[in-house]
Amino acid sequence: MKFKLLVDRLAGSFMWILVLVSVLLLIVIGLGLYIKSIPILEENTLQSLLFSSSWSPMKGEFGFLPFLMGTLWVTVIAIVLALPVALLTAIFLTEYAKPVIKKYFFPALDILAALPSVIYGVWGTLLIVPFIADRLSPHFVEFSTGYSALAGGIVLGIMILPLLVSLMIEIFSAVSVDYREASWSLGATKWQTIKRVLLLKTSPGILAAVVLAISRAFGETIAVLMVCGNMPIMPQSIFDSCYPIPALIANNYGEMLSLPLYESALMFAALILFVVVFLFNVLSRMVLYRIEKKFNI
Repeated sequence: MKFKLLVDRLAGSFMWILVLVSVLLLIVIGLGLYIKSIPILEENTLQSLLFSSSWSPMKGEFGFLPFLMGTLWVTVIAIVLALPVALLTAIFLTEYAKPVIKKYFFPALDILAALPSVIYGVWGTLLIVPFIADRLSPHFVEFSTGYSALAGGIVLGIMILPLLVSLMIEIFSAVSVDYREASWSLGATKWQTIKRVLLLKTSPGILAAVVLAISRAFGETIAVLMVCGNMPIMPQSIFDSCYPIPALIANNYGEMLSLPLYESALMFAALILFVVVFLFNVLSRMVLYRIEKKFNI
C-alpha cells in the first residue's frame, strides 16, 4: 500500500515537473527572441516598427506594418474559406453519412493532412495563381499577377481544412446520443437538433478548433511563400500581393545578415509572430471560459 502511494506521488510530481518544463520552454523562447530583438528596439521606437510601412534594410528602415497586414489578410481569408466547409463536412460525416462513405473519406483526409506544405505551394502556383490572374481578377480589378493574398488564403485554407474537419468530427462524436434522442423525442427535426443542441453543446470545442487552426495558419511558411507574391506593400484588396511574416523570415534569414540590424529585425519579426499567437490563444481561452460559464457546459 505504501509502495503504491509512493508511486502515485512520484507520478504526480513527475507530471508537475513536465508542466513546469513546458511553461519554462515557452518563457525561454520568448525571452530568447526578445534578447535578439534588443538592437533593433534600441535603434527604433516600437511605434515606428509596428506602424510604419517603409521597408528598406539598406537605409535602416524597418517598418513591419505591410508584413503584419499580409499575415492578417492571408489568415482571415483562409479561415473564412475553410471554416464553413469544415463545419458542414463534419456535420455531414457525423450525422448523415453512411459508414461506407466514412470508410473512404477518412483515409483521404489523412492523406491531405500528411502532404508536405511544398506540394500545396506547387499546386497553388500551377492552378490557383493562373486561375486568379486569368479568370477571376479581370472581373474585379484591372490587373493582377495572381500571386496575391487570395491565392495565399486559398492554399492555406485547404491546408488547414483536414485539421479542422478532424477536430470537429472528434468534437461532435463526443456528444452523447442521449442529447439527440431527447431533442427528437420533443419533436425536433434532425437539422433543428444539430442547430439547437449539437452546435450549442460543442461551441467551446469548435472555438478551440478554430483557434488551433488559426495558430497553425499564422506560422505556415513554404506554401504561402510560393503564392502570395512576397512584396512588402500594403495590400488594398485580396488580389494584391502580400508578404506574411513567416515568408519574410524564411526568405531572408541567412542571406542578408551582414547588414546592420537585419538579423535583429528578423528576430523581432519572429517575436511579433510569437506574441500575436500567444495573445490570441490567451484571449480565446477567456472567451471559452465565458461561453462555458454562460451555458454551463
